[in-house]
Amino acid sequence: MSGEPQPDRSERIVFVDDEEDVRRANRQSLELDGFSVETFETAEAALAAIRAEPPGVVVTDVRLPGMDGRALFERVRADDPDLPVILITGHGDISMAVAAMRGGAYDFLAKPYPADSLMGSVRRALYHRRLVLENRRLNARLDAAIEEDPAFLGISPEIVRLRRLVRDVASADVDVLVLGETGSGKEVVASALHRWSRRTSKNFVAMNCGALPDSVVESELFGHEAGAFTGALKRRVGRIEHAQGGTLFLDEIESMPLALQVKLLRVLQERVVEPLGTNERRPVDMRVVSATKVDLGQEAAAGTFRDDLYHRLNVVTVSIPPLRERREDILLLFQHFLVRAAARFGREPPPVTGAMRDHLTRHSWPGNVRELDHFAERCALGLAGQAPPDAPAPTTALTLSEQVERFERGLIREELIMAGGDVRVAAESLGVPRKTLYDKIARYGLAPTDFR
Repeated sequence: MSGEPQPDRSERIVFVDDEEDVRRANRQSLELDGFSVETFETAEAALAAIRAEPPGVVVTDVRLPGMDGRALFERVRADDPDLPVILITGHGDISMAVAAMRGGAYDFLAKPYPADSLMGSVRRALYHRRLVLENRRLNARLDAAIEEDPAFLGISPEIVRLRRLVRDVASADVDVLVLGETGSGKEVVASALHRWSRRTSKNFVAMNCGALPDSVVESELFGHEAGAFTGALKRRVGRIEHAQGGTLFLDEIESMPLALQVKLLRVLQERVVEPLGTNERRPVDMRVVSATKVDLGQEAAAGTFRDDLYHRLNVVTVSIPPLRERREDILLLFQHFLVRAAARFGREPPPVTGAMRDHLTRHSWPGNVRELDHFAERCALGLAGQAPPDAPAPTTALTLSEQVERFERGLIREELIMAGGDVRVAAESLGVPRKTLYDKIARYGLAPTDFR
């Protein structure tokens, strides 16, 4: 045990009981299992220590002289609702303990309890506390990152370099080619190039070249005069003219028809535009930011993209790293998306569980930031595992064992949802052997495949 890292002070256990023999025996059991323990005879003394230096878990007997365990729990919860409190109860206090759990207590142990039950409950509570504290640290980092720069959330070297490059290029006022996989944030980069440039007070005009039929792309981009073609009843200002003084963003530039690439090349070279139905050449002053998810050099070599346009676009290139190459940013981005989605849906953001973290860090995220955003939305709605709803609660009063079983089933079901049906991950999150969890899954009629 000497080679194992010792828990820090934030993970110590506060144990409260007015019987010296009970305090001594439980302290010995917990310390033999590697925990750091402080014992107290009264709730008042324990509360003072907790407020001075919050522990990882509070374990308290319900029946105490002066302030009782239930009152201590309520004081602790008022100070920090996320600090786990485990109540120790005699037979006559079980209904009180169940009510306290409904009010937010972490667990209760009925006397006499085996040492293993205490150890298991403490381990799970400490794990829960670590997640809470990590989420708080994550939120603090998120707030700092948003305050510094909401467009480029992240702390990875890749995102730091990208942020610096975009700021430098923005002030240079040159046309830019943005390279990035689907969902990596190409429009975010284009918007930042506009916002950080001298053109920020003018229009930022975005057009997805792959989202429009070829028959309307030319009119959308260059505009037309009334009568230019059948159905052109009035003059229309194209995206190029609308971006006068500002920035034109052309996403999926590789999808632009070859015939229009010639006209775009002329706009880039001469900074003039000729709308359909007129020979008038109108000067334009704008920055052009184009974006692609493919290698335009290869497309040009294959003849599917004009070589001269490629070289004209490829003056300054900004490459966006895929999410899998900046994994330090995943948790930060996910927390941001989760809070934003929960606010949009009018809900409290759910806590980031161990199973969620495991999925976030191990998944390859082929859809990049967009896929992560959608996953956060499902989590905010409680649909991450697409699990079927629980059966309606019975109207008759439940016995203690039925209430405990119902609580346990709900806890297991929640972890299976977050683990995507992976029993191994759920067992690690719950702190139980995999065989034990399989037995409980079978007992409660839960099928892991339903949560995948």
